[in-house]
Order: sequence, then C-alpha cells, then structure tokens
Amino acid sequence: MKDIRNFCIIAHIDHGKSTLADRLLQSTHTVSDREMMDQVLDDMDLEREKGITIKSHAIQINYNYQGQHYILNLIDTPGHVDFSYEVSRALAACEGVLLLVDATQGIQAQTISNLYLAIENDLEIIPVINKIDMDGAMIEEVRDQIIELIGCKPEDILLASARTGLGVEEILHAIVNRIPAPEGKPKDPLQALIFDSVFNSFRGIIVYYRILNGSIKKGDKVKFVSTGIEYEADEVGILKLALVPKPEVKTGDVGYIITGIKNAKEVKVGDTITIASNENPRMVQGFEDVKPMVFAGIFPVDTDDFGELRDCMDKLQLNDASLTYELETSQALGFGFRCGFLGMLHMEIIQERLEREFDQMVITTVPNVSFIAYTTRGEKVIVNNPTEMPDPVSIERIEEPYIKAQIISKPEYIGNIITLCLGKRGILINQSYLTTTRVELFFEMPLTEIVFDFYDKLKSQTRGYASFDYHPIGYRDADIAKMDILLNGDKVDALSALIHRSRAQDFGRKLCEKLKELLPRQQFQIAIQAAIGAKVIARETISALRKDVTAKCYGGDISRKRKLLEKQKEGKKRMRQIGNVEVPQEAFLAVLKLDD
Repeated sequence: MKDIRNFCIIAHIDHGKSTLADRLLQSTHTVSDREMMDQVLDDMDLEREKGITIKSHAIQINYNYQGQHYILNLIDTPGHVDFSYEVSRALAACEGVLLLVDATQGIQAQTISNLYLAIENDLEIIPVINKIDMDGAMIEEVRDQIIELIGCKPEDILLASARTGLGVEEILHAIVNRIPAPEGKPKDPLQALIFDSVFNSFRGIIVYYRILNGSIKKGDKVKFVSTGIEYEADEVGILKLALVPKPEVKTGDVGYIITGIKNAKEVKVGDTITIASNENPRMVQGFEDVKPMVFAGIFPVDTDDFGELRDCMDKLQLNDASLTYELETSQALGFGFRCGFLGMLHMEIIQERLEREFDQMVITTVPNVSFIAYTTRGEKVIVNNPTEMPDPVSIERIEEPYIKAQIISKPEYIGNIITLCLGKRGILINQSYLTTTRVELFFEMPLTEIVFDFYDKLKSQTRGYASFDYHPIGYRDADIAKMDILLNGDKVDALSALIHRSRAQDFGRKLCEKLKELLPRQQFQIAIQAAIGAKVIARETISALRKDVTAKCYGGDISRKRKLLEKQKEGKKRMRQIGNVEVPQEAFLAVLKLDD
C-alpha cells in the first residue's frame, strides 16, 4: 500500500487537464506511441469534437522512482460547471490533486470552486502552472495569485507545459513525494466505494470502485450494501487503457469488477461493495446525492419507441450518475420522461448521446427549474413542470430557487456584467479585486434567469474573458405565473412555461411570433394565443390557405360567386372545429432560441 498514489487533475475549462494526462501516460510508457493520440482518455467522439471532457476517466500508471516501483492511479476530470458532480465523485476516490492553472489566463471561477471541493475532502494539493511556453504567459503574476489563494510557498508551485512535456518529470516526483499513500486495513472485511460504472452489451455492467479496506478476489461472493443483492465476482482487475484482469485487487487500489449484472437499477454510484458474509457492513460516508438544476421532458419522436428509450435511459444513467429521470405523460407528445440535468450543456450532451450512442431521435421540451408552491391549505407542492402547478386560486405563494453566482473577469467589463445580471433580476452582493487585472463579482440570482442563454450572453458581453460558476442557496418568494400556449383554443401542454410575471408578456409575444413562422398553414385559420389563466397576453393569427372556388365561374352574375364563397366560408368554419393543428418538432426547439 505504501507504493500506491491516488490522485486526480482539477482545473477550469481549457487549462490543459487532458493534455497533461496524455503527457503523464506518454512519459511513463503507460500508452505506447502507436496508441497515443490527443485526449487519449476521452473515449467519446463527442468529447473529441467539442474538445471538452464530459466523463471522469481512471487509469493506472506504473512508475519507477529512485529504484522504487510505484503505482499511480490517475483520474482525469471535466472542467465545466455542469459536470462538477463528476469531479466530486473523482475526489472521493483520491488522496491528492494536481491543481492546474493556465499561465495565460490565471485563476478562473471553476479553479476556485474545484479547489474548495478538494479542501473539503482534505486532499493534498499540488499547484501546477501550465502553458508556460505560450507567448502570453504571465508566470509571476499567476504564481502570486496561487500563493494568495491557497497560501503555499513559491517553491511548492511547479511550472509545466503539457503540450511540450516540459516539467512532467517534476510533477511525477511531486506526486510520489507529496501525496500520501492510502490508509486502510488490509485484514478488515472488504469495503469498496463505487465511483463509476459502464454498460457493456456482452459482459453486463462493469463497476469501477476504490478499495478502502480489505481486498477482493476473483470468485468472491460480494454484496452491494444499499440494495443488499449478492453476486459472484466473475472477473476483477485494474484499469489501464483497457481492462486488465488480476486474481486480486488490494486495499488502496482502484479497480473494476464484472458480475454479469444486466439490470441498471441494481448499481448505484456512491454505494459500497462488501463481502457477502459480512453481517453488518458499513457504508462509505461523504457521498452526496446529485441535485438537478434544470428539468426538461424527453419524448420519443415515435410513441412506439418508448420501451426502447426507457432501456437507453437506464444504460445512460449508469454512465452518467448525475442524470435523474421519472415517467411523464403529455397530451401532445404521449409517454416520455421528466429528466433532471445539472445545466444546459449537460442537457445538450445527453440529447446528443441518446442520438449517437443509442440511435434514439427525441423531442426535448422547454427546460425549466423546480418551484415550490404553498397552497391556502398549508400544503407544500414541488412543481417540476407546468402541468403540476396547482390551481392559481388555491396558491398562497410560490418560491423559486436562487443561486450565488461567482464571475471573474477583467475590470473593463464590470459595467457590462452588472447590466446583464441586473437585467436578469440579479442582486450584486460583493465585488473585489483579486489582482489589478482580475475582478471577482458575486451575485444572487434566480436560477430561472440563467438557465437559457445567460452563459452565452456573458461570454459575448466580455469577449470571452469572463468565467462563471454558481451554487444553489435556497428558495425565495417570487411572482411566478403559468403561461399556456393555445392553438385554436386548445392548450399545447408541451409549450407551457412557468415564468416571472414581469417577463410573461414579452416572452409570450416572442413565442407566438416564432410559432407563426414555424407552424404550417392549414385550410382554416389558426389562432395562436399566449394566456395566463383566462387572460390572453399575446396573439398571432395564421391566415387560411384559400382555394379559388370561383375559378369555374367565368362571367355571369356576381351573386353566383358570392354564393360559392359563402359556402366555402361555412366549410372552413366546420373544418376549424374538427381540424387538428400539427405541431412540428422545430416548434418545441424554437422556445430555446427565442433571442436568435
């Protein structure tokens, strides 16, 4: 055990985590030159295309230092705020972290929030300044920022360039010398923390774990504590670029187990594995349940595909524990799921993964957050979507979720940032200068306002120089109304939205205009209305397609033409009463892009 080191790499987006992981694997010959490529640990096409890490990836490195053989278990983590749950799970399986800071950008919001996560877990922190070979590198300035942030000595900060491999050897020495070896009792009964799992169509579910006490051998009878179900360990081993089977995985190590589980519900991330004979097993503490921020409905385009979509959601949840979902039915879209996501990027990634990995074409409804409604009877109702909203007459008050947003940027953009946040109902709490060129702003804002396009607007207002991070701070009273969209008097529940009353009229008008563009014309008139309760706040009309019924009346009396037009009018009236308005898929997506 004294030769094992478990660590992960944390940083803001684009500060070079995956590139540094590539260099560590290359310099220790864990990955051969033939297998080597950029972002070698990112095994999804989506990750390479977008240049981001979506999943944490674990791999074992063998390293010889001063004649001693060491085993380094590395976990590469994502940087985006939407995937912070992945980071918290990776930290639970480690004793130390490499804190990476880009020499050209300095400390950003996500650097600070990930650092606090590491401090909460009481991990050894090794600060590294990356990209020192770049033209705009501000090494001294960034070094001062790090010293101010974590209070370390200047000589503790390592300098590196993950692209060229400069300083990688010093990082490996620091991992061995500074990060403590795992503590555990090899003689105790098995206690292993599950931190990830993947579905393999041939072998069932492969579970990744970190052993805290005891050991696990091939053929052992094991038990998952939260479900109480027992399995036989068909195969155990360690994680290299591929899975490497071993007869035994010992205390302090990170490994995998295959037991032939086929049902995704039986594996829960954060659960504890123990030996079946253990009478009173102890759960590993300190693992938080995920708190979804954004909710949206996911429905199959063809309602017959619902069963298949359910299986795909189960498999996807195995690989992404931060996705939560439950069954939902909609009058317009049929059976589907109400899903909880950590943010808009997370939602976009899930939708793309369903299409790519599982070949599922889906419709996503308007994203919203969950509100709490208090009724006049004193009941508390959690409202995740507009259809769950109680009758307005019986509502005493509604509370909406608030977040504390942390924005770090250059001083010249302060005005733009404050204007944007105040326009989104934000309250400026604090403003402080980290350095002469870095200012930190704290706002309290309603989560509803940042769900749609806040991040994109922030980037454009600051020319890409602002970094943004947030965490929930509870619920507060708000004037929230349910806005319905009516087509010829019929409600389309998939287009309903819960919105602040001051925004409703503007939002309703834009939405009606957008729907007028997107809905195909029928042979009868279509009235598109946005309404709050019985009050219509916006309206657009799509005029009917007219057939020229008078074409055959050449010459003759005008009354014959009028008679035919009157007859057509009657037909259209009847048609309007029985005619259905088909809503195309683009209309559901239009709501997301109202400002375009």
